[in-house]
Amino acid sequence: MDIKAKIEEIVNKVKNDKDFAAKFTKDPVKAVEGVIGVDLPDDQINKIIEGVKAKISVDDISSKIGGILNKIKK
Repeated sequence: MDIKAKIEEIVNKVKNDKDFAAKFTKDPVKAVEGVIGVDLPDDQINKIIEGVKAKISVDDISSKIGGILNKIKK
């Protein structure tokens, strides 16, 4: 299993599917297991969850910085 690809898939699903985003917020383990279709050990699931949260945070920060830079340019 390509963990990086799964993280990207889950990040996209969180960003584009409000119902899934709510499920991920409420119970990230079940949400991730539902996407990958496999019951993994907790340590592996937690690594994926942390990767998703980190990627979402980085994307949000990048988006905010881009918006600020656009305002400065204007």
